[in-house]
Amino acid sequence: MYKHFFKRFIDFCLSSVLIFLFSPIYLIVTVWLYFANKGAGIFFLQQRPGKDGKLFIIIKYKSMTDERDSDGRLLSDAQRLTKIGYFIRATSIDELPQLFNVLKGEMSLIGPRPLLTEYLPYYNDRERIRHTVRPGITGYTQVNGRNNLSWDERLEMDVKYVETISFKTDAKIVVKTILRVLSRKDVQVITGDQKTSKLSQQRQVKNIK
Repeated sequence: MYKHFFKRFIDFCLSSVLIFLFSPIYLIVTVWLYFANKGAGIFFLQQRPGKDGKLFIIIKYKSMTDERDSDGRLLSDAQRLTKIGYFIRATSIDELPQLFNVLKGEMSLIGPRPLLTEYLPYYNDRERIRHTVRPGITGYTQVNGRNNLSWDERLEMDVKYVETISFKTDAKIVVKTILRVLSRKDVQVITGDQKTSKLSQQRQVKNIK
């Protein structure tokens, strides 16, 4: 009953309340990024797979400028990451706009993180179970190792979460998420230069072997 009804009901109610409570933060960060990003925009929008693999547009605060070199090529992510961009990533403030994804029913407060669409061909049948529920802003994997885990470990944790969803588990994840955000434990500010296509690269190597 919780998984199929109350979870969505709680998501809708809590996301509505949190959007209202965080409205001053939304205003401050939006204005700050408007100037810091040098015309590159405030929001980062990208397609991600949601429940049943249906694609949706995830919303995050944009942490980098669109600055280019003399040849018109984008500078490296590390060069384009602004000071406020680093700050909002390190504090997870960049994730706050996803509350609107939750409100719309595209995401849940708790669930497997929605990964890049390019990873879809590399999941095995068991790992695809993670797409039978709405993806989350935070999840079991994020409070149990996060970037310190291998891809296989992360995906297996996602599946185990889906198989054992309960209000008690979600409540524990919420508490752990708050504590980890405040302490910044297991948080790594990784740029796209460092993380692009890691899963697909690993799975391609396995397929070759």
